[in-house]
Amino acid sequence: MNPAAISRFLVVGIFGAALDLLVKHWAEIRLGHPDDFGGMPSVIVIPGWLQLEFTGNHGAAMGFFQGYRWLFLIVSIGAVIFLGALFTASKRTQWGYQIILGMLLAGVLGNMYDRVALGYVRDMIHIFPGHRWPDSIAAHLPAFWTMPEWFPWIFNVADSFLCVGVGLMLIHSLFDGGHARHPEAKPNEQPTVD
Repeated sequence: MNPAAISRFLVVGIFGAALDLLVKHWAEIRLGHPDDFGGMPSVIVIPGWLQLEFTGNHGAAMGFFQGYRWLFLIVSIGAVIFLGALFTASKRTQWGYQIILGMLLAGVLGNMYDRVALGYVRDMIHIFPGHRWPDSIAAHLPAFWTMPEWFPWIFNVADSFLCVGVGLMLIHSLFDGGHARHPEAKPNEQPTVD
């Protein structure tokens, strides 16, 4: 594999995970410890749109499946292996794809570190705090949406890498899918019709 491709994948993955862990460390020191659930101080970044408040998540995204730490660790290890396999199969010129895989690796590693070292994931980003759905809409929200806020969940930088990475992966697959099905003809070679 091309050293530049390896660098793209690993640098994005390692630096992304390091950024996530630095933000988590800062949030833990500045905003309190997750054992103190409730009444924690928060930092308003953009009033009504973004605030930081520290909490510990013992489950998956959006707080689902609380207490399944070892299952999440196994899934995380599988995800790292899968991302490595996708990277290995990538072509030398797919630098954008390799960066996306690095973002996904950063997200997996950041949250996996927390689960191994702490037993939970540190979260601190709360978007749209205080914005609530009108009662007419809140009455029709799914059962798992236990709060009438627009987005009641708190997440972290690793989660952001994962969400953005998955979104970019879907966009990439839409635009790159045609190339996989219809490889370009070699120079001076006319495509044939069977």
